[in-house]
Amino acid sequence: MTASAKPSADFWFGKRVLVTGHTGFKGGWLCMWLSGMGAKVTGLSLDPSGDPSLYGVAGVNRLLEADLRCDIRDAAKLREAVLSAAPEIVLHLAAQPLVRLSYADPLATYATNVMGTAHLLEAVRHASSVKAVVNVTTDKCYENREWVWAYREDEAMGGHDPYSSSKGCSELVTAAYRRSFLAAAGVGVASARAGNVIGGGDWSADRLVPDFLRAIDRNEKLVIRSPEATRPWQHVLEPLSGYLLIAEALWRDGVGFAEGWNFGPDEDDAKPVRWIVETLQALLPRIRWEIFDGERPHEAKMLALSSSKARARLNWRPRWRLRRALEETVRWHESWARGEDMADLCREQIRGYLDTPVS
Repeated sequence: MTASAKPSADFWFGKRVLVTGHTGFKGGWLCMWLSGMGAKVTGLSLDPSGDPSLYGVAGVNRLLEADLRCDIRDAAKLREAVLSAAPEIVLHLAAQPLVRLSYADPLATYATNVMGTAHLLEAVRHASSVKAVVNVTTDKCYENREWVWAYREDEAMGGHDPYSSSKGCSELVTAAYRRSFLAAAGVGVASARAGNVIGGGDWSADRLVPDFLRAIDRNEKLVIRSPEATRPWQHVLEPLSGYLLIAEALWRDGVGFAEGWNFGPDEDDAKPVRWIVETLQALLPRIRWEIFDGERPHEAKMLALSSSKARARLNWRPRWRLRRALEETVRWHESWARGEDMADLCREQIRGYLDTPVS
């Protein structure tokens, strides 16, 4: 077994942290983790996008120092909120996160993901309290050439669809603010790219695992769009641990870690959609599913991330293999269906994740 780095409760205890997008799936988990380590967390976001939500069922609002409602497209209101919260560390997750929605509403996607990021970094520029910023983007920010090998941090930004290109643009905005303003001001700014995250509490539309569980709950047939599309699947706690580690590194060493970072799964956990469905079906055999054979918008066939840099410089490594991630996701969902205390289960899964040895 190899010892790998874990987020430090000693570091986070008492830190003032701003999490944007805290009413979403990733943001909710991140707030619970930070709160459990004693951080003073301010959440800034829109209302949850649907009901149920992780924010609601796990009582995320009860863990926060402040629970702010703000559209990051509103630069003036966002700046006022950042100055009021006076965070020491900013973790930026607020975004329009769906590829198919970006085809339906490209302008709102660009406004949120590109200008929203610019508005946040501009607010940080005027907030003397901030020492570290992590902007969360996606594996889809790279110019996808359908290579079979994994993308590294220095590959070109790109993106075929509005969502992917908006995240590539968000990366460029982050780099420009870092070079032009924030590095000279002593603020460490990094960006983080993860794979396709799964886990309990995600009820988003047009995502494979939530769609699968929704079909089970409603006794409906699941329709699969691209069974052979391969993605770097990982449990949500995997990239969140990376975001926390890079924020710690930015705090300690500033510009030495102020760059882009990949936090993907092990290479052999990049699996086709069909493999995910069949593995979930082994856990929940009552699912019925079929393949959609109509016209559909472009989606990349192959995506994989190289996390070699995070392994070498942060000692970050995945802890849960994909099969374990799927099992924990199903367990969370079934516990929620039985009406159990989901905040307790989230805390238990975070402890279980941290206690898992790395092979």
